[in-house]
Amino acid sequence: MDRKDFLKWGSAGVFTTALGLNSRAAGFISDKPVPGMELASHWGTKEISGQKAMVCASQPLAVAAGYDVLKAGGNAIDAAIAVNAMLCLTEPMMCGLGGDLFAIVWSEKEKKLYGLNGSGRSPYNWSVSEARKLGLERIPSFGPLSWSVPGCVSGWNELLKKFGSKNLSDLLQPAIDYAKEGFPVTPAISGDWKPENGVTDYATLNGTFLFENKGMKAGEIFRNPALARTLEIIAAQGANAFYEGEIADSMVAFSKKHGGRFEKRDFTAHRSDWITPVHTNYRGYDVWQLPPNGQGMTVLQMLNILEKFDIAGCKANSAESFHLFLEAKKLCFQDRAIYYADTDFSTAAIKELLSKDYAAQRAALINPRKAQQTYQPGRIKNSSNTVYLTVADKEGNMVSLIQSLYSPWGSHYVVDGLGFALQNRGTLLSLNEAAWNKLEPHKRPFHTIIPAFVTKDSNPVFSFGVTGGDFQPQGQVQILMNMIDHKMSVQQAGDQLRLWHRESFEFTNEKAKDAGKIVAEPGFSDKVKQQLQRMGHQFSDQTRYFGGYQGIWKSADPRVYTGASDPRKDGCAFGY
Repeated sequence: MDRKDFLKWGSAGVFTTALGLNSRAAGFISDKPVPGMELASHWGTKEISGQKAMVCASQPLAVAAGYDVLKAGGNAIDAAIAVNAMLCLTEPMMCGLGGDLFAIVWSEKEKKLYGLNGSGRSPYNWSVSEARKLGLERIPSFGPLSWSVPGCVSGWNELLKKFGSKNLSDLLQPAIDYAKEGFPVTPAISGDWKPENGVTDYATLNGTFLFENKGMKAGEIFRNPALARTLEIIAAQGANAFYEGEIADSMVAFSKKHGGRFEKRDFTAHRSDWITPVHTNYRGYDVWQLPPNGQGMTVLQMLNILEKFDIAGCKANSAESFHLFLEAKKLCFQDRAIYYADTDFSTAAIKELLSKDYAAQRAALINPRKAQQTYQPGRIKNSSNTVYLTVADKEGNMVSLIQSLYSPWGSHYVVDGLGFALQNRGTLLSLNEAAWNKLEPHKRPFHTIIPAFVTKDSNPVFSFGVTGGDFQPQGQVQILMNMIDHKMSVQQAGDQLRLWHRESFEFTNEKAKDAGKIVAEPGFSDKVKQQLQRMGHQFSDQTRYFGGYQGIWKSADPRVYTGASDPRKDGCAFGY
C-alpha cells in the first residue's frame, strides 16, 4: 500500500469503526454493559470483526503493513514481521532492531502452540567480578554497560524459517519505504518522543531521534535513512548480516568506542530458541505463557491464587475485586524476585511454582478484608517500554508477539550509521553472587516482555498482550478477570481504568523506590480508592495512563476474529 492508498483509509478511528460488523463472538465475550463497569466517556473504541484475518497493533501504519501482507496471501507470521518492522520505525523509543523479541505461535496445521525466546545474552567478557573491578554496586540503568545482544532480527529469522511463506525482503520493504520517505508523527507518539527522565547524555540520540535534545512534535515528518539502509542490508543478506556481517562489525566497533563489552563472538554465538510454553487452567480456560527468563509465569501464579476466590461474585471494578488482585500480585512478585532467571544457568522450579497446591498455600495468606504490605517468597524445594502485536490469518494461524528496548530509547545509545538504539536489558542482571539472576557471561537477563495466549478445549480462542514493563502481568490478569470473571467483551476488558501496584522489589531483588504503592489511572473511582485505603492499601500521588493492550478473540462455527486495541495507545484493529 502506498501513501495515497493509506490516506484513503483515514485515521485509526476509521480503522476501528468502518467495517460496522457484528462484534459479538462465542465464549465469554459480550457486547452488553456489565454492572459496575466504569468506562471513560471519551473512549469510543469499538471492536472489529472479520472472518478471514485480523491485525492489532499500537500504530496505524504498522497495522496497514500487516493487513497488506495478509491480503497478498501472506500468513499471520509474515504479517507479524512486517508489523514489527514498521513499529521499529514509527515507535523507535519503544522497540527496534536493538531490542529483543518473544512470541507464541498457534499452528493451525499442527494444532499446536510454539514459543520463541528471541532474547539476547550478556557479553562473554562481562561478569560480577569484572563489574566489581569497575567499582559498580549495580549495573547502570543506561549506557554501554547495560547492553545485551539484540535478539529481534534473529527472532524474525526463526519465525520466518519455521512458519513463514514470504521473503524477508518483501516484509521489510514497507518499513524501508517509510524510513526513506518519512511519516507524520501523531500526537500520541509525540508525547513519548522525548528523553528519559534522569538521562543527561543524549549525544548519540541526537541527529537520529532527537534534535538539540528535543523530540519530534505532532505533525512533523520523521525520516530515518540510516535505518532504511540497515533494513536493506538485512533484506538482501539475511539475519547473518546482523550477527556475522557488517552490522555486527559496526556494533562491536561502536562498543569499543564507548567503553562497552561487546566482542564479535557475542554476536556470532547468538541464537533464538524454540521453547515449550507453560500454562495453567483458570476456570476452564488454559492460559499460556513462556517460561523464564521472562516474567510470564507471574500471570499464571496470580490466576492460580485468584481461582481460590469468588471473583465473579464481586462487582466488576469493586474494592473487593481489586483487593484480591493486589494481594495475589504481591505474593507472586515476591517469588518472581527470587526464582525467575535464565534456565540455562539455574533450575527453574516451574512445576512447583505453578502447582495448584502451592497456590492454595499462598492464597491462604490473604486476608479478604485487610491488605498486607509485603509477603515473604514461597519456599520452593531445590530451589517496560515495549510494543505488542497480534495477527490471525485465514488458515487459522495466530501469533502473539512482543518486542522491546526495555526503557524508552533503551540504553540511549544509537549505533553510528545504523539508525537504531541498543537496548538496556542488561541492567536487569544482578551483581549479587547469591542471586539466581546474577550477572554471568553469555547469560540472558530477566525479561519483562510477555506475549500471552488462551486456549479452551485445546482450541485457540484468545491471543493478547499488554505492554508496560513490570505492569505487564498485572495488566494481563486484569484483562482476564474482566473477561472470564466479569464477562466483558474483548474491547471492554481493555477499556477499564487500571491499577498498577508498584513492586516491593526490583527484578534484581533490590528494594524498589515508591515500593508497595498503587498508581491509579486518571478518573479511577474515588469511592473504590477510599475503600481500598481503609483496607490498608497505599496509593501514590502519581496518576497516569499505563499499559498498551491488543487482543484477538477467535470464535468458531462460523469462524470470526474479533480484534481490540487499547485507546491509551495510537493503534487499531483491522481485519476482513
